[in-house]
Amino acid sequence: MTTISAGIDVGTGAIKAVVFESRGEDTQWLARRNFKIRQRDPLKLARTAFDEMLDETDLSEDQVHYVATTGGGENVPFATGHFYSMTSHARGAIYLESEARSVLDIGALHGRAVKIDGRGKVLAYRMTSQCASGSGQFLENIARYLGIAQSEIGSLSLQGDDPETVSSICAVLAETDVINMVSRGITAPNILRGIHLSMAGRLAKLLRVVKADDGIVFLSGGLALDEGLRGALNDSMTKMKLKIDAKSHPDSAFSGAIGAAVWGAYRYHKLLEQGVLEKAS
Repeated sequence: MTTISAGIDVGTGAIKAVVFESRGEDTQWLARRNFKIRQRDPLKLARTAFDEMLDETDLSEDQVHYVATTGGGENVPFATGHFYSMTSHARGAIYLESEARSVLDIGALHGRAVKIDGRGKVLAYRMTSQCASGSGQFLENIARYLGIAQSEIGSLSLQGDDPETVSSICAVLAETDVINMVSRGITAPNILRGIHLSMAGRLAKLLRVVKADDGIVFLSGGLALDEGLRGALNDSMTKMKLKIDAKSHPDSAFSGAIGAAVWGAYRYHKLLEQGVLEKAS
């Protein structure tokens, strides 16, 4: 039986959406969208993403068996059901990296460490506080202040040879620290490297708290592909004697949406088995 499922991850900074086709254990991508919100209505943007994917795949809305939301998407009006964000990111991580046994979801406003098993079941989790300076929005603000494109942050950070770490966990105070660094002539690479090390130290502590001590820690969320942060994180984990390796995937940003779509297909089949739904054509 072929099942079409969609996953829509409504984040703080972006909408990520996917459509999957599943035949038993064989699952393949059909379409994906990643839209920055930028003060637009997230619910309308979710609808736009879904409609564009339907157009791309020549599917009608009633051909999609399950539309699953996650993140802040519980109020998406056309959704079939909703899944908790950490559950979706955990399952998406296993889909993209089967050896993952923990997940670091690094989003616009917070970081979250989740310990999982080989099926993507959540075993433990811990989050940073919302005002912490270990977030995507903070890093984006600093890059804007330094006049640096977001795509340059990772490579510039790797060039830092004398980093100065940000001491404050408050984003506002940390930005003041950065302003002072600029006035003292600290270079952009060393500022970015210092920020990455500060962020990585806090994230590594979260991993230690949830006892992520084996396998791979999979990076998801908006900062997953920041090579400077990934390098700083591996350095911090080594320093804390955490014998795990941080890895990401080109599709890491879609982890939540992928997990929602996979769980949505699973729930659809369970509802069929229970006789709650009739088999769709």
